[in-house]
Amino acid sequence: MNSSSPAYQALGLTADEVLTTTRAVRRRLDLTRPVPRELIQEAVKVATQAPTGRNQQQWDFIFIDDPETKAKAADIWRAGLMAGAPDEHSSAPMPTRMSFASSEWGRIRGSLGHLVQHLHEVPVLMIPVVRVARRAELNSTRGQAHNWGSVIPATWSFMLAARERGLGTAWTVAHLTYEREMADLLGIPFNNTVQVALTPIAYTIGTDFKPAPRADDRNFSHWNHW
Repeated sequence: MNSSSPAYQALGLTADEVLTTTRAVRRRLDLTRPVPRELIQEAVKVATQAPTGRNQQQWDFIFIDDPETKAKAADIWRAGLMAGAPDEHSSAPMPTRMSFASSEWGRIRGSLGHLVQHLHEVPVLMIPVVRVARRAELNSTRGQAHNWGSVIPATWSFMLAARERGLGTAWTVAHLTYEREMADLLGIPFNNTVQVALTPIAYTIGTDFKPAPRADDRNFSHWNHW
């Protein structure tokens, strides 16, 4: 392969197809097929074009493909999943447009269980992070909006680029309950580098993903007032 040739066979999806069929892939991750680093780097190159606050470009992606490190990272993620979200037991109603009694949620729960069993077998894990001067920046709504808005678009761009390259991803945050432990494992400077998520990366078993069930789009739009 010469240097000008892509490391993948593009799926040839339209922009709308990429945006509407990039699913959270858990059950259909191919655990047996290695993912070339150069293919991942192509998706990173796409992600560098995502907007960041003040064009600071203060995000990084940490990729894990060493089996021993993956196994330890997966254990931290599982521990976080078992611990639950900090506000999970709040008495306040959870804002959601999906019924947790629905068959759709049942499928999600089942695929999550599959990921719990196999996360350490996924070819590559990715942890996006955002660099901050100090963690206190995240204490205000503005600080959160600036910093999350400087890394999440890049991460989503990566996931979209991965989809076009036949790769599956899934946004997860369970390990953040034990963010410091993950930082210690990976050598991340905890005081000024904030982890955002963890996503598995693997070729998908089949590429025929469809738009998922969603609420009526008209329910999302508000004009001039709430």
